[in-house]
Amino acid sequence: MVLPLVWMISASLQTMAQVSRYPPTWIPKPIAWENYPKALTFLPFGLYFKNTAYVTAVVIAGDLLSNSLAAYGFARFRFRGRDFLFALLLSTMMLPGIVRLIPTYLLFHKLHWINTFAPLMVPAYFASPVYLFLLRQFFLGIPEDLVDAARIDGCSEFGILWQILVPLAKPALATVAIFSFQNSWNDFMGPMIYLTDERLRTVALGLHSFRGLPYMNTLYNQLMAASTVMVIPMLLVFAFFQRQFVQGVTLTGIRG
Repeated sequence: MVLPLVWMISASLQTMAQVSRYPPTWIPKPIAWENYPKALTFLPFGLYFKNTAYVTAVVIAGDLLSNSLAAYGFARFRFRGRDFLFALLLSTMMLPGIVRLIPTYLLFHKLHWINTFAPLMVPAYFASPVYLFLLRQFFLGIPEDLVDAARIDGCSEFGILWQILVPLAKPALATVAIFSFQNSWNDFMGPMIYLTDERLRTVALGLHSFRGLPYMNTLYNQLMAASTVMVIPMLLVFAFFQRQFVQGVTLTGIRG
């Protein structure tokens, strides 16, 4: 699992002569630091990173907001058909995304959202079955007496959610945020389908354009440099939130 990552970093610091050697050279001599500025300026990766960061931030906010509200409703409200609706919601995970591709594209086309960031961001504000399930399981693990005490004190349902459950659910919310960040940052299919303007490209599309150049074989080391820069944010996010991520996954899987 680690070997491809090590090779990517190693190749990003080598000259093309070193990359082409067989057997492979794992330790660059000399280190070609110039691959990074060349790769990031060969295509406007600064703009691509800005677009990706913007879309990812909006998606994370939408996932946290919509899924926490829906999960609280399924966990704490009692209404007719609740379990059936929740089971129906979970069953949508069995439907492959490729099946929904054409209907979704037609919907966004009629809304005139093609070639905008809206198709990438708006769906996050309508909850996701996976994230909703994780948060619901966590909310079910919080004692009902705590919620009842807040109701007796006059706290509204929104107050209970934001002032009591959300602070206690930080591990689960961190898990959702990491998953959301990873999915949005690495998303290639969505931008490829909905974005046609080069100024709206994300990092994934930028790397695809880099790889598609007719003379890419002479820029393999720069491609690895750009790929390394793309991976760094994910590694940093996971490193800083690893404890919350592991705790969130563990706690949300305790109750069925």
